Amino acid sequence: MRTTRASFLVTALFLIVAAAMSSCGGGTEPPVAVPSAVSSPERAPLGSPIVMTYRFQVAPDAKFDRDYRVMVHFVDADGEMMWTDDHDPPTATTQWKPGQTIEYTRTMFIPVYPYLGKATIEMGLYDGKTQQRLALGGKDDGQRAYEVAALELLPQSESIFLVYGAGWHDQEVPPENSMEEWRWTKKDARLSFRNPQRDLLLYIDADGRTDVFDSPQQVSVVVGGQVVETFPIENGERFLHKTKIPASVLGAGEMAELQISVDKTFVPTEHGGGVDHRDLGIRVFHLFVESQ
Repeated sequence: MRTTRASFLVTALFLIVAAAMSSCGGGTEPPVAVPSAVSSPERAPLGSPIVMTYRFQVAPDAKFDRDYRVMVHFVDADGEMMWTDDHDPPTATTQWKPGQTIEYTRTMFIPVYPYLGKATIEMGLYDGKTQQRLALGGKDDGQRAYEVAALELLPQSESIFLVYGAGWHDQEVPPENSMEEWRWTKKDARLSFRNPQRDLLLYIDADGRTDVFDSPQQVSVVVGGQVVETFPIENGERFLHKTKIPASVLGAGEMAELQISVDKTFVPTEHGGGVDHRDLGIRVFHLFVESQ
């Protein structure tokens, strides 16, 4: 009886919440889930990392006949989309069970977009082939994009400013995506910044070319001549690594210097890389230093 009563209460609660939320948008199809999201932090500077927690409360009678993608749009005060975090959920939707709660986190870097203030976060589920969107429970914008949270965007000056020194190649931007950019390191790549005299957390969002080496590249974070951490690049996939930097190694000066070193570099032309004769270490998409 307890199980039956609990199931009834879950079903009733879902229907009440979904019905109330769906009244904010159009559509007559029953919602297959209620989405929600939490941004940590809720106020963040442009260019900084945030942890997004995504959640779906699956409807008690929901059935998924195919794998759908998760749509996440960040829109400005005028309703214009600024950037997205569309992705495949870690558990495919065909594996979602009726009444189940699906929850997971993703770390992303806020693009340096020319906008400050409130950003509304909208979610949805769609077919990657047909682009058809499913009906969900929530405040619908009329196109099955459901408002789930907000994020306040702060000026980039609110974070620690990094000055790229010796050991970096020029910034590159792919023609198909102007929101993406990266820099290749040489063997040793230096950064400097104003010393906050506090413990720091360094974020390195990068990838490497493990296919050109017999053993994994070793990446070292060096501060004040002291190796703070060394870690391997196990595969060629993009990775996010975090290194804790104690205030004691920053010294007492007004400025601090940080160095990212790799034990092995490669020249693309020696591995079928066309006319690229540069000496390359790792490809860095984002670097961020966060005061603890």
